[in-house]
Amino acid sequence: MPSITPPDPFDPAQLGPIQLRNRIIKAATSEGRSPDGLVTQDLIDFHVAYARGGVGLTTVAYCCVSSEGASAPGQILMTRNAVPGLQRLTEAVHAEGAAISAQLGHAGPVASKKITGVTAVAPSRMVNPTALEYCRAISRREITDVVQRFADAAAIAVDSGFDAVELHFGHNYLPSSFLSPLFNRRRDEYGGDIDNRSRFVREIADAVRTRVGSAIAVTAKISMDDGIRGGIGVSESLRTAQLLDADGTLDALELTQGSSVVRQMFLFRGDVPVDDFAAVMPQPWKTGVLLLGKKILGEFPYHDLYMLESARQFVPLMKNTKLILLGGITDFDHMTTGMAEGFDFVAMGRALLREPNLVEAIRTDRSKQTYCTHCNRCMYTVYGRTHCVLDPASAFGAVDSARGADSAVITGVDELAASARGSGCRD
Repeated sequence: MPSITPPDPFDPAQLGPIQLRNRIIKAATSEGRSPDGLVTQDLIDFHVAYARGGVGLTTVAYCCVSSEGASAPGQILMTRNAVPGLQRLTEAVHAEGAAISAQLGHAGPVASKKITGVTAVAPSRMVNPTALEYCRAISRREITDVVQRFADAAAIAVDSGFDAVELHFGHNYLPSSFLSPLFNRRRDEYGGDIDNRSRFVREIADAVRTRVGSAIAVTAKISMDDGIRGGIGVSESLRTAQLLDADGTLDALELTQGSSVVRQMFLFRGDVPVDDFAAVMPQPWKTGVLLLGKKILGEFPYHDLYMLESARQFVPLMKNTKLILLGGITDFDHMTTGMAEGFDFVAMGRALLREPNLVEAIRTDRSKQTYCTHCNRCMYTVYGRTHCVLDPASAFGAVDSARGADSAVITGVDELAASARGSGCRD
């Protein structure tokens, strides 16, 4: 049987009803540039830089489907009041030749009462082990309401000119927490075996697809494993992916790892920036982070393509759904490896925070190497305005020479200390 030549990462590609100019996606990185839940010029400039820098699709994060679903300060709230600003954002990105996606999510147990004003919800009662905040069990009526809110948010995305939505089913946010046998101890139709625990994400995907039809692409981000003992594992995630694939509600799945509840470094890998977190925290959080930060966040070495080993297991199982490879993709060789493994797209996060024009640089010089050192100091900036602290000339925020913390992060210390999750940019 003749071998099939994999596509070039810079070839155009179809994603549902839209065509992307290439197969490279700017991953969601919780920008924190919407202090009133609305689009700002700062947010527009943030995404225009990636569009101008060559990505095929940029992902706006994080777009809350409800106010109680926020995971950090400064996130977009998907209401009708947000539509004019969202339209300006999508028009600006389109003017640079790129497509744009809205990441829709509900934080669930990742949320903090200090930010949302209400007690966080989870599939079952629990205490967030990092934030030390109680989460109550969500009711069946509320589950139905959340499903509807995802559909409503997707409709707002359509009206705002987005090309796609990404449903956040990862990192132990509310939908992901239903997939976890550790967090989901329900005895109704949403708990028990993995087919039942997958019911909530399937209902969300179905409701969104029903609402938007073929107007935009519908994708989802799903954690292959969350790095927590007794939590989400690859074998059950494969089953969830198969169920979603059989439903035919999604155009693509972006495969991720890790949790925003505990052991957050399983997602990021590499350096654990405890000193930077401590520098912007008041006591007693400062001492606690310095003493226990690495134990809580976990320590996992970085290596290129670090999610590939798990992600390649999904490739032969997908019949209807394209796959997006994430994790340690920083150069052309990494991109071509993903294409050769059977992935349709690749997604980049931290490397693009460091160099918004990296994709265009790679297109013109395929030997180009990233300046990103995977120091992960961008993580703590999520509580202000997510950016790379190593670039003083960056348009994404002035750098404080003493620690690399921008003024918006300092302003957000109360929220940071209250939640103390250290989950940083989400990809």
